[in-house]
Amino acid sequence: MQASELMTRSLVTVTPETAIEEMARLLIEHRVSGLPVVDDKGALIGIVTEGDLLRRIETGTQKVHAGWYGLLFGPGRLAAEYTRSHARKVGEIMTSEVFAAAPETPLTEIVELMETRHIKRVPVIDRGMLVGIVSRANLVAALARMLAQAHGEAMSDDDIHQAMLAEIDKQPWGPRGSVGVVVKQGVVELRGTILDERERRALVVAAERLPGVKTVRDQLVWVEPNTGVAIPH
Repeated sequence: MQASELMTRSLVTVTPETAIEEMARLLIEHRVSGLPVVDDKGALIGIVTEGDLLRRIETGTQKVHAGWYGLLFGPGRLAAEYTRSHARKVGEIMTSEVFAAAPETPLTEIVELMETRHIKRVPVIDRGMLVGIVSRANLVAALARMLAQAHGEAMSDDDIHQAMLAEIDKQPWGPRGSVGVVVKQGVVELRGTILDERERRALVVAAERLPGVKTVRDQLVWVEPNTGVAIPH
């Protein structure tokens, strides 16, 4: 899946001259948490988000520092904080460093970008122009569609058994030699021992994903690796 298949094409944008009041109204009206900032030719030059409005003089949430703060960090930081809390135009608070994608950028790269850069939206640029934006909401919507289509034909008990063993063998965390799987009429029973409690939930999730599984019975015993003490579920 590529950015062009996920992105929102109907965009609400602002310019550097847009008033902060208008920006706030657009965020509320369109139920979005951020807006692209474009120049008079429609080229992307920044991003502005609801996070940029958290510290405002109007709400009394501006940062207030002791006198030594300016001596320690310098007047520049204080000046920047003043600008953000008192600004009247979008261009005065926008983030100019924008991490963007192309229409053909795969979903995996977009998610990686969101995680590593701690951002909630990725603008999509084509030939220098803003053509869309992929937000976390777009990813959730795509996931919902995929989940709705994922329910395949129910598997037989033997197929469930084989698929479960194959999944355990494939995963690097899989406790291959210590866990057994029994399947009867769609009920999966997990038996044996694990060395990390987190493996329990992963094994249950692996079983629940298989078409035809009605329920999962957890009979696993956690053996604490440092003491060798067996702790049943």
